[in-house]
Amino acid sequence: MYEDQTYENILDRSLARVASDVDKREGSVIMNAIAPVSAEHADVYIQLGNIVNNGYADTAVREFLILRCKERGIIPYEATKATLKGKFNMEIPIGSRFNLNELNYVATAFIESADGYFYYKMECETEGTNGNKFFGELSSIEYIDKDLTGELTELLIPAEDEEDTEALRTRYLNSFDSNPFGGNKQDYVEKTDALDGVGGTVVIPVWNGGGTVKLIIINSDFGVASSTLVKAVQEAIDPDPQGTGSGIAPIGHTVTVVSAVGKTVSIKSRITLNDGYQWSQVKPKAEETLEAYFLEMRKNWEKGNLVVRISQIENRLLNLDGILDVADTQLNDVASNLALAQEEIPLLGGVYIG
Repeated sequence: MYEDQTYENILDRSLARVASDVDKREGSVIMNAIAPVSAEHADVYIQLGNIVNNGYADTAVREFLILRCKERGIIPYEATKATLKGKFNMEIPIGSRFNLNELNYVATAFIESADGYFYYKMECETEGTNGNKFFGELSSIEYIDKDLTGELTELLIPAEDEEDTEALRTRYLNSFDSNPFGGNKQDYVEKTDALDGVGGTVVIPVWNGGGTVKLIIINSDFGVASSTLVKAVQEAIDPDPQGTGSGIAPIGHTVTVVSAVGKTVSIKSRITLNDGYQWSQVKPKAEETLEAYFLEMRKNWEKGNLVVRISQIENRLLNLDGILDVADTQLNDVASNLALAQEEIPLLGGVYIG
């Protein structure tokens, strides 16, 4: 808005107001008097531009965007801690601490014993998505027993990083396009998505008669939600006794929480490679590229109508080094696009050459 109010422009305007018979050359008295003031004026315009920009959510930096969001009751989602499943060859005390790579974990609850092993919920002590990444042998931080062995085997509730600035900005701007209130669909979506570990929600109203609501969720890694996450969301939304308003759901709503179902999609194509390339060289990158495509779809799962498209698959494969041509693509042995049901998310089952 004030881009033209530079030091040079202000200085030139100021000197132009001085009579022409006065020495205005660099180093003159009048130049030395006006130059510092012009610099200060230029700085004022810079600060004024910042004030204007930070007064609008579309251009505000994070500090002032947070203040703007507070006016609509929106606050940034905080980073959370991952909950994983630990497998041990003996019982361990709740509160026991273990290490894996650079992260520490603490046993928070007993899950079950089966096949001679004992399973516990293990919470990563470090916030953020790094806690979702590591599995394998655990080392005890405090001595328990010389024969103790344990490992992390499964991610139960994924951790999330602090909401980034652009995601917060989008959420604020989108809040003007919806009207979440008192258990309507948008209210359920916003409040369920805000729970730890939830990456998306689809609401099915009146799915089993009046007053019933089904919530289909995915985890914050945009995958199938674990039974532990489903149970945690159920407890937060509508715990037993159901329909009493003991959770987030309003009185009279009986809510059932389930996970989305993973739909495995195997891809078979007739692929022509460039000279000097073998499929074994190209396959890992092809799988990585198509997994990224499936992840894009899972991130948009809340919007519905997911379709795995052959054209998208072939275009992405053609952009890879080593692939000259792609044709006759089949999805699960069918040569047509694959439309997914509302409760399904796509999972890559493999890439094969026909």
